[in-house]
Amino acid sequence: MSAEVDALTVVNQLRDLAADPLNRRAIVEDQGCLPGLILFLDHPNPQIVYSALLAVRYLAECRANREKMKDELGMMLSLQNVMQKSTSPGETKLLASEIYEILQSAGKEEAEQAEAAAASCRRKAQFFMGSSNKRAKTVVLHIDGLDDPVPVCCQTRRSLCEEALLKIRGVISFTFQMAVKRCVVRIRSDLKAEALGSAINSTKVMTAQQVVKTEDGGERMVPFQEDSAVPVEENTDIPDYLPEEEEEEEESPSQEQDKAVTRVGSITDGAGWLSTAANFLTRSFYW
Repeated sequence: MSAEVDALTVVNQLRDLAADPLNRRAIVEDQGCLPGLILFLDHPNPQIVYSALLAVRYLAECRANREKMKDELGMMLSLQNVMQKSTSPGETKLLASEIYEILQSAGKEEAEQAEAAAASCRRKAQFFMGSSNKRAKTVVLHIDGLDDPVPVCCQTRRSLCEEALLKIRGVISFTFQMAVKRCVVRIRSDLKAEALGSAINSTKVMTAQQVVKTEDGGERMVPFQEDSAVPVEENTDIPDYLPEEEEEEEESPSQEQDKAVTRVGSITDGAGWLSTAANFLTRSFYW
């Protein structure tokens, strides 16, 4: 079997393995496969070049691969050469151009995501700290029922208390001292402490009293009057929270499996082929 036939066999197998989303991370992380695909992009056989481009396109569908692929030595230059080569078929040039644009935008996407995360953090900081913090006061609440371990409507007593306080416009921050059933709340100076008591009492499962200092340095608890209805201005500017991190795959492993060109093996089945491909590439090229 000639060396060119061997090269075509290897690149076709890499293409088929890359078609399976479960294999894409492993192929890019392999020390020999990605550099080998880049060298195949400069092969004189157009069929080998096109098959290598298909493999690279599959790998680029995984967002986690894009930055590494873009930074791999020779990747962007080889794609440019395919795009500019006069002997490259039109379909090959279009595929190379598509891959080039995907990888070129990888850095921009990460910068935009970082900026969005930073903006969200700034919104949270502004909500909890804010310029009004300079004219803030501290209120200490003793909350009966805060330490009850029994959940209410699938929520803990603490989470109910948090929701009640977050709805009040003028609340800057709060911390809990669960062992003594207390909550230390920082509020705007123009917000009445009674508003906090009304919010806690509205949960129907907890009641709040204000803890104040006495002249002799001690403490006493002052209950909020039940018949004093204090209007509470609700906060509608609560910042959005970031979703939990998820694997950024654009495709599902089970999506359109019936449309595969050939049978696609799993990473377990393909591990041997990855090793074989890497050995072939090592024997065939000087690194």
